[in-house]
Amino acid sequence: MIADPVLPNEITDRARQLGPLESPLIWLTAAAWTVAAVTVAVCLWRNRRARRWSLTGAGVFFLVAAITAVNTYVGYVRTPDDLGKLLQKGGGVLNAAGRFLDDGKNDPEAPTPVPGASVSPPGTPPKKGEARTETVTLADPPNKIPAGQNLVLLPPGYFDPENANRRYPVVYLVHGYPFGGPRDWLTSGDAPGSLDSLGKAKLISPMIVVSVDMTAGQPSQDWEGLNIPGGPQLENYLANTVVPAIDQRYRTVNDRSGRALGGMSGGGFAALNIGLHHVQQFGTLIIALPYDDLNNSISVLGGDQAAIRADTPRQYLPTMDFPAPVAVMLAVGSGAPTDVTTAKRIADALHARGQEAVVHVERGFNHTWHTARATLPYLLVFADQHFHSPGSAAGPSTP
Repeated sequence: MIADPVLPNEITDRARQLGPLESPLIWLTAAAWTVAAVTVAVCLWRNRRARRWSLTGAGVFFLVAAITAVNTYVGYVRTPDDLGKLLQKGGGVLNAAGRFLDDGKNDPEAPTPVPGASVSPPGTPPKKGEARTETVTLADPPNKIPAGQNLVLLPPGYFDPENANRRYPVVYLVHGYPFGGPRDWLTSGDAPGSLDSLGKAKLISPMIVVSVDMTAGQPSQDWEGLNIPGGPQLENYLANTVVPAIDQRYRTVNDRSGRALGGMSGGGFAALNIGLHHVQQFGTLIIALPYDDLNNSISVLGGDQAAIRADTPRQYLPTMDFPAPVAVMLAVGSGAPTDVTTAKRIADALHARGQEAVVHVERGFNHTWHTARATLPYLLVFADQHFHSPGSAAGPSTP
């Protein structure tokens, strides 16, 4: 039985560290300026022009304070580079500002085309020993999925000649819902940083991480990674389109022993539900901020009772048959008691079916990207331990 990993302080401290744009000093400063502007407006109330400008300034500062306070709590935008990538989703001035702030780090380069996939524009050849992020754009018309931008994080040395015959295990990560996207795990989730720090500390062996685009071209929709009756078939897209394409394009460990599926919040639900539906495809599940029923998102299934039963792990897990064993890690924040209760309920149900399940509770954080980012190193180490458990085909040796 593999337990909750114990990690060095330098790894955990780094993962918990707030980025410069998450500092509470930002919103506190903006709040102070709001008060100052209101005070000026009161003092100069008889001066219409001064009053108008002061109240306008107060409104702007209040808006900045509110937005930055929410970001401090949620942890979605950590750095100016993160902000730049977010702004680039807009047009005109916002896009230009985003390109100015974007430092280019972890931007995707172009892989070699594979059948059924289009790729990003050509980039520079990889340097020896460097990590690399690539984009694999996969459209799946039969499943009503437009071109999805799947981001692939390749480990250091993947392209080095001495590793030409080496195969790597793969971790698939699903973003949150709604308004999530595959880039979130590179920015808010800091997957590149966690992989780098864990690799340098030799706490994991090299692995490929794929941040899957499960938006179906509509990021505002709360799809929950489901096969939607009459709509996009996202479960099919991940299991039957993305995974085979990644196995075809890259040197992967092409079986369940070297394949993990994870996600956060709505993406965590997707990972749990899809992973349990495809036990013979994914040997490990690593889930941050899990839940096991659809709650307010149930409307996305349009009242289809068969689909609701089939996509509610809380209902089917207690009687589920497992054709192969799975190892599951569930990560939550201590500041979200409901998440803790849910994770323990899922773990108990898995234990009752003879499966391995570990719950990691991160102190202080809530149902936010802070928790997902802080727990990602634990989840990746858990996956690595399972990849290298007895009988696993994954590992550093040449196959």
